[in-house]
Amino acid sequence: MGKKITSIRGMNDILPQQTPLWQWLEDRVRGVLAAYGYQEIRTPILEQTDLFKRGIGEVTDIVEKEMYTFEDRNGDSLTLRPEGTASCVRAAEEHGLLYNQTQRLWYAGPMFRHERPQAGRYRQFHQIGVETFGMDGPDIDAEVILLSARLWKALGLSDQVTLELNSLGDAEDRARYRDALVAYLREHSERLDDDSRRRLERNPLRVLDSKDAGTREVLEQAPRLEDFLNDDAREHFSKLCALLEAAGIEYRLNPYLVRGLDYYGKTVFEWTTQALGAQGTVCAGGRYDGLVAQLGGKPTPAVGFAMGLERLILLLEQQNPELPAPVALYIAAMGEVQSQALALAERLRDRLPGIGIVTHCGGGGFKSQMKKADRSGARYALILGEDEVARGEVAVKPLREDAEQQQLPETGLADWLAEHLARSQA
Repeated sequence: MGKKITSIRGMNDILPQQTPLWQWLEDRVRGVLAAYGYQEIRTPILEQTDLFKRGIGEVTDIVEKEMYTFEDRNGDSLTLRPEGTASCVRAAEEHGLLYNQTQRLWYAGPMFRHERPQAGRYRQFHQIGVETFGMDGPDIDAEVILLSARLWKALGLSDQVTLELNSLGDAEDRARYRDALVAYLREHSERLDDDSRRRLERNPLRVLDSKDAGTREVLEQAPRLEDFLNDDAREHFSKLCALLEAAGIEYRLNPYLVRGLDYYGKTVFEWTTQALGAQGTVCAGGRYDGLVAQLGGKPTPAVGFAMGLERLILLLEQQNPELPAPVALYIAAMGEVQSQALALAERLRDRLPGIGIVTHCGGGGFKSQMKKADRSGARYALILGEDEVARGEVAVKPLREDAEQQQLPETGLADWLAEHLARSQA
């Protein structure tokens, strides 16, 4: 026998007992996105490597250390997408969605980064992201934050997350701040951790995100980015804060919030939680007005966010939401009635769309079929034997409540089930 093949480290299977929670999460997110008028876009998993080098920044950790990049048979350098924004911008520009238009888009799917796998962080992970184009005021910044806040309500997580806000100003603001920050940090370089000393030379703003205690102490006396913002950036941020306050959204100003991608400017935000240990960010985004031009298009204002589904799943598992059972009815066939059982299932599917119905296959006695019916999670077992077929009846056995089995005529079965299933879900 050959060696057993297993999954690649950090690329996990999502098993049948796990997928109901994923589907529940995704359905609620789609509902909120539809309520705000956002349209779905689907982009390829593979892109040209230059898209991410130009879009994310060549001196970011993602591009330097984490991308899955290879040459294909034509010698082209391709990369499994590590994030969704650059791909969304590329697709929108390529297909003419940005010319004299505003767009509200969303996407969902797997992303890939070669990181050390840990709870909530995997090498293949899943994101849902929102991207808006063509609107430059703080009102659209506020809208995407309000949308994300409504997501937490829909998921029952509002009391588990905190909104953190900052403004990065424009490129000139950040350049002036960068010079001041580097000069200060070099004076204290012996107190910085190794990772921060490396970042100091190539991407110094990322030092602000350090979790090292010694580096955090140094940063307490460091120059503040807010002191370097131009008047336009200050006004934009002030209006955003006012809009959020008017909408009743609580937030915390975080001067160290910079995000790990080069394309951000002005507004940046994160939703964080204390419930997941070190993996505390569950949603992050901001404004990236320069990215479209950076990738070859015309200057276009843009703002968006992305959230990691694995981390949200961890949070939801702690809340243990009550999910609808994927199977509501289990049809047990006793004797030579398999064709009638399959036909009954089809008639019920016609009458009860959206209701999960499993027909027992593979034979077996009454006890065996009832065990499988119970394990399926169904609310009712529908028992069909030769006597029931002869009388035009079906035996209905409740599996999740203390009630008696009863015989019902098939002609009224669908109406009876519709009423009782609706009552059980109310």
